[in-house]
Amino acid sequence: MPEHFPKEFNSPITLSVLMPVYNERFLVAASIQRVLAFAHPLVAKIELIVVNDKSTDGTGDILRDIAAAQPHIRLIEHEKNQGKGAAIRTAIQAATGELTIIQDADLEYYPEDWAVMLRPFFESNADVVYGSRLLSSDYRRVLYFWHSVGNRLLTLLSNMMTDLNLTDMETCYKMVRTELLKSIPIRSNDFRLEPELTAKLAKRGAVMYEVPIRYAGRTYQEGKKIGFADGMAAVAAIIRWKLIDDIYCDDEYGSSILTSLNHVRKFSAWMARCISPCVGTRVLEIGAGIGNLTRHLMPRETYVATDINRHYLAYLRNVAFGKPYLRVAELDLANAAGFKPFESSFDTVICLNVLEHITNDLNGLKNMYCALEPGGKVIVLVPQGQHLYCSLDRVLGHVKRYNRQELITLMQQAGFVNIQVRDFNKFGVPGWIFNGRLLKREYFSRVQLKIYNMLTPVMALFDNAFPWIGLSLIATGEKPPRS
Repeated sequence: MPEHFPKEFNSPITLSVLMPVYNERFLVAASIQRVLAFAHPLVAKIELIVVNDKSTDGTGDILRDIAAAQPHIRLIEHEKNQGKGAAIRTAIQAATGELTIIQDADLEYYPEDWAVMLRPFFESNADVVYGSRLLSSDYRRVLYFWHSVGNRLLTLLSNMMTDLNLTDMETCYKMVRTELLKSIPIRSNDFRLEPELTAKLAKRGAVMYEVPIRYAGRTYQEGKKIGFADGMAAVAAIIRWKLIDDIYCDDEYGSSILTSLNHVRKFSAWMARCISPCVGTRVLEIGAGIGNLTRHLMPRETYVATDINRHYLAYLRNVAFGKPYLRVAELDLANAAGFKPFESSFDTVICLNVLEHITNDLNGLKNMYCALEPGGKVIVLVPQGQHLYCSLDRVLGHVKRYNRQELITLMQQAGFVNIQVRDFNKFGVPGWIFNGRLLKREYFSRVQLKIYNMLTPVMALFDNAFPWIGLSLIATGEKPPRS
């Protein structure tokens, strides 16, 4: 059986450097020179993306001259001034390197410090590395006391909301895996970018490290732009992004709505209790997402969690770190070739809320049959009742909803025997109809999810008493033992 470990870089990478620039005509050329002078055996290429945020002091002319002479610089110009966050958002779209770092154009930070920031990516399982100005370093410029206090208070408040223990949330130096960074929506146009990005990285479960860096801060006379109003705005942003779960860009997987279900953890626990009596010791989970169910079923002798969403796979690899029994693999239920390495390897295959996403569901069941050893058991959960199909199904990518006999017939055609089917989650039907059929929503509100999560333990006790069909069907079947 193939093993899958957290992805580490094993060869020199391209580093994308994002530089937002606004009215820095006296410093920008020296800042760019510093960036391009960086050399390190782990970095094959520097890709510098400069965004001129409608400077009015002649900075634009300087940047155009530099870009014309330097092939490694990509210059993007905003037609109007929008702020640091907007400039970073623009630059992220153009980044192509494996890692990305933000670099201000004001000479307060030293690109030489990237060397120590790179180490956790190559030596550990880092997704993000912050360069802290407050950890012990060779030196730092002594400046404003109250500005330092403000930074520490903002970091403290951010840590309280994110449950992190950062020392310097407001640092410019944030080095992030580019694929992760591109998948996070950035809404802030100004310096509120810092707490927003920190909150969203935390909610995404990113593995974060801090390293000490040097810092040569400027005085306000020298051009420092952050003031008291920016601090108050940062406080508001910290609170806002604690309350709002806007952590995925729109994608083909419906990641945003699927991740919102992470708030109904008691529902995941209920689902795990329903299927756990049938779960063996060597398990293949198809469509594990961010591991909501996986966590309830571990540990096992062997547990392979799979998905096709690259963002979920990255998250699962972080979950698997330090758990030798848990492995992560990219596996498409519709692709028979992907199941060949797993043939007859498991005593249990779990496939919850996945079968309805593929057009040839019979082949999907046959692929699960292939992965089971003789006598092994499959556990399938699918949405029930085509009459319940609505906007929520469409945004989730459901091809259809099933009825009991249809599911039994499909499983029999795939070769399974001793098939048992039960209704699940009758409690959820009224809310599904209200949101998807009546209001035609494409999401669940946070308040609704909290109420649902709170009521789940009680309603689970009485779920079978409701007179209507369940929102889902849970089916189990066996691969015939060897004769």
